[in-house]
Amino acid sequence: MASALCRWVLMEKNTMSALRDAAMNSKAWPFVEARRVLKRYEKQPPKKGFVLFETGYGPSGLPHIGTFGEVARTSMIRHAFSVISDLPSKLVCFSDDLDGMRKVPGNVPNPEALAEHLQKPLTSVPDPFEKFDSFGAHNNAMLRRFLDTFGFEYEFISATEFYASGQFDEILLRAAEKYDEIMAVMLKSLREERRKTYSIFLPIHPETGRVMYVPMKEVNAKEGTITFDTEEGEEMTLPVTGGNVKLQWKPDFGARWAALGVDFEMYGKDHSTNTPIYDSICRILGERAPEHFTYELFLDENGQKISKSSGNGVSIDEWLTYASTESLGYFMYLKPQTAKRMHFDVIPKAVDEYHQQLRAYEGQDEAARLNNPVYHIHGGDVPKSDMVVPFSMLLNLASVAASEDKEGLWGFIKRYAPEASAEANPQLDAAAGYAVRYFNDFVKPTRVFRTPTDQERAALEDLVAALKDAELARGMIEAKNKAMGKDEPVAALDMADGEDLQSIVFAVGKNHGFENLRDWFAAIYEVLMGASQGPRFGSFIALYGVDETIVLIEQGLKGELG
Repeated sequence: MASALCRWVLMEKNTMSALRDAAMNSKAWPFVEARRVLKRYEKQPPKKGFVLFETGYGPSGLPHIGTFGEVARTSMIRHAFSVISDLPSKLVCFSDDLDGMRKVPGNVPNPEALAEHLQKPLTSVPDPFEKFDSFGAHNNAMLRRFLDTFGFEYEFISATEFYASGQFDEILLRAAEKYDEIMAVMLKSLREERRKTYSIFLPIHPETGRVMYVPMKEVNAKEGTITFDTEEGEEMTLPVTGGNVKLQWKPDFGARWAALGVDFEMYGKDHSTNTPIYDSICRILGERAPEHFTYELFLDENGQKISKSSGNGVSIDEWLTYASTESLGYFMYLKPQTAKRMHFDVIPKAVDEYHQQLRAYEGQDEAARLNNPVYHIHGGDVPKSDMVVPFSMLLNLASVAASEDKEGLWGFIKRYAPEASAEANPQLDAAAGYAVRYFNDFVKPTRVFRTPTDQERAALEDLVAALKDAELARGMIEAKNKAMGKDEPVAALDMADGEDLQSIVFAVGKNHGFENLRDWFAAIYEVLMGASQGPRFGSFIALYGVDETIVLIEQGLKGELG
């Protein structure tokens, strides 16, 4: 027994060693970044006892998908780090909820009621949704709900609590001592007019609660106080500690790194020019700057930057209405340093590609698995795909079947895959529900059916004839083969098999002179489904049914589908 246990332990160690070796050589970007973080501690472990990954969140509007992506990607790097190192790690999500509200967001109820609270910290602004103690608390709760939905492991820090509790006091006192040095860094980056009134410290008025953007008359490092004139001209002295002041956002960035001992933080390209500023301030405050990773921004369908205040693009809630969290994770993984348009049309592609990668993962060796997106999406614990029908095909099925709910699709699915069921195929069952929702909300309102050209009509009529007569269909395939110089007989066709049905569709297109078969398949979808593309049509026929497809084509030829 003991010897068997020893052998098992040895096998486990060898497996972990092989995994770590493969990870240390993997070109997947989470491992590339994890190795940079590990290099920080190649000589000695962190004094704080763990490696700290941070993400920042500005809760001036409702959480948007870019913020979610930042946490998802950082979590992927953190997991990669756990594979290559035994050092403990933490992920902190820091909310800048002490920021003054500079403008009223346009995507909240009763925005006019917020106007009187301009310049107050977000945690002092009433919640327009009337669910939480403040607007900041509402947005923080939304962020945490979204993160929890995806199952992230993180610690949440509110800037309001961080400042008020004294956790920031040591760094704030140090900032007072190094005031001139930090100001010198900041002034280089500012226009002349801005320099005249700029201060790294923003006092919070003890009576009105507003964040004041006023110049300093004195910074007393010994006493730890600042003296300034309020916007009304009243001279006031406040301690820099205890939540009486906050730092301007750029100094706050670097000071936060110093206070927490941050080892890694990623942010969007719009922050990249500020990186030297953040780093310099962190070093002035006596701490080592973290590793950085700059990602490209998400764009909406018009190529505009997605903004949480304007509410363009796709929200987290919206994506999860039409697809799984895993498909969202897949989209986040792809080429983080390449700008990507993020709108509703990308969802079906992300779903199908995610499941393609799940199926590929099963047959891959360890090195290939570490380069597979699903490894990083699932933190190494990769499930199997039960999607026997692609999401794009479910969308087309929802189109022609006019299904109002997923149960309407399951009759067709069962015929195509008799062994499938909602219980045995939960991913497929969920996808069927998503497909119906997506079709009714996005595809149905924009469908445009067209009448076929003379060439397309003749081909579609031949396709109907082929679907009605398997022998006739076989003759069409043989005629196509002969025209291509292949004079061999064709075996009997299975009219329930997607591949055989695809061969029939292919042959009909070739026999009718479609030089580019993409034009033939585009015609099928434009005439029959009001869309320019779709999944393999042979597989669709197998799913929808031969008889049903014949009726569909005949309706399309008569112009009865529009």
